[in-house]
Amino acid sequence: MTRSILLLLIPFCVAFGAQAQNLDKGKEINTTCAGCHGELGQGGSRGEYPRLAGQGAKYLESQLKAFRARTRINIPMYPYTQERELPDEDIKDIAAYLASIELPTKWPVFKDSDDALTRLTLTERVMIIPRIPGNLANGEVLYQKQCVTCHGKTGMGRGMFPRLVGQYTSYLKRQMEKYVKGERPHDEEAVGGVLNKLKEDDLQDILAYITTLQEQQ
Repeated sequence: MTRSILLLLIPFCVAFGAQAQNLDKGKEINTTCAGCHGELGQGGSRGEYPRLAGQGAKYLESQLKAFRARTRINIPMYPYTQERELPDEDIKDIAAYLASIELPTKWPVFKDSDDALTRLTLTERVMIIPRIPGNLANGEVLYQKQCVTCHGKTGMGRGMFPRLVGQYTSYLKRQMEKYVKGERPHDEEAVGGVLNKLKEDDLQDILAYITTLQEQQ
């Protein structure tokens, strides 16, 4: 290999190495998170604790740091996200690990040879958010007009913007209420934003539409 080719490859190798995170370390850290968010990051208590599995790593990193800085207020999360408990590198590891977890939305097809433990393990990974009432046609129009730029056509999120599909509807509704009240910044730092321009029925319709998107995954 010539010297010129080696010089071209060095930046690529450095960049690739910088992106690689320790998933085993992330899994170990998750044993603390699992108390509320579940062993598989599936959340729990019908949305009291949000699903983290499959969420974008960049978004997870930003929210953990926001809890630490108290720019997003969540008192129970504050002590767990302090630098002495969760340094920046650990934040990257746990975010990468949670982002790597896939939770299917269809029940598995078992083989005759699958034992009880295998069947239980496979079914525990399934996560299906129940459909909720609402005007799906209106919800789709509003979603495609107001939400798709950040959250994607299929609700999987983009970069720093979170995944919505497969999230507990009760959790999403609670966050919407916080955005509208100005308790949490949404699409801008100041009070107000896209959601403040919508009626309560419109928000319900968007949520109803989002519950249909998981069927496309």
